[in-house]
Amino acid sequence: MADTNRILIIVTSVGEYEKAGYRTGLWLGELTHFYDVAEQAGFESTIASIAGGLVPLDPESLAHDVLGELGTGRRYADREFMDKLENTMSVAEADVEDYDAIYLTGGHGVMFDFHQSQELESLIARFYDSGRIVSAVCHGPCGLLDVTLESGEPLVKGKRVTGFSWPEEELAQRDKVVPYSLQDGLKKLGADYSTADKPFDSYVVEDGRLITGQNPGSAKAVADAVVKHLS
Repeated sequence: MADTNRILIIVTSVGEYEKAGYRTGLWLGELTHFYDVAEQAGFESTIASIAGGLVPLDPESLAHDVLGELGTGRRYADREFMDKLENTMSVAEADVEDYDAIYLTGGHGVMFDFHQSQELESLIARFYDSGRIVSAVCHGPCGLLDVTLESGEPLVKGKRVTGFSWPEEELAQRDKVVPYSLQDGLKKLGADYSTADKPFDSYVVEDGRLITGQNPGSAKAVADAVVKHLS
């Protein structure tokens, strides 16, 4: 595997819930916190969405207090950076050979298009089977639910992972409108799922080349772990 010094970041194309009027999309900080760490470490990041084109943003991720976290507001004010979300390439256009790692962002939108995308599933499997890093944060691990490796086993089977927990769905008041429980989905596949002691605390789990973070506050720590692994 050649070192490309490039990371592929995957974002949702879905901007609303199916059962409720809530708007959703990419949780902006889960992109910016990771992007900033990767950039500072000398890695170039490419953003791809499931369908390509414009990336919807979760309006709650643009709240004043949220934008104050770890420089997200600075990125939101940066015309050049935000333009990267205007016309993204689609997952189907991505070539594994161009990247050292893949990172799956969250926001509730991914629950409706990540594990429904066969292109994303096969892309993730190729990353892992070729010795590359697979990482995800918050709802991003939804993209791991249908990934089957060359061995025929689910990617997460027997692996230590985390992801947005059911208690966090309840605290976010989204438990009645999400299409499934990510926590239950990972456990059903035989993953060794764990969480932080307190909801919304930063928490990252590393199992070799599989790196997962529990919630929006874990994105920077996921990036730190990915960069350390690649360095």
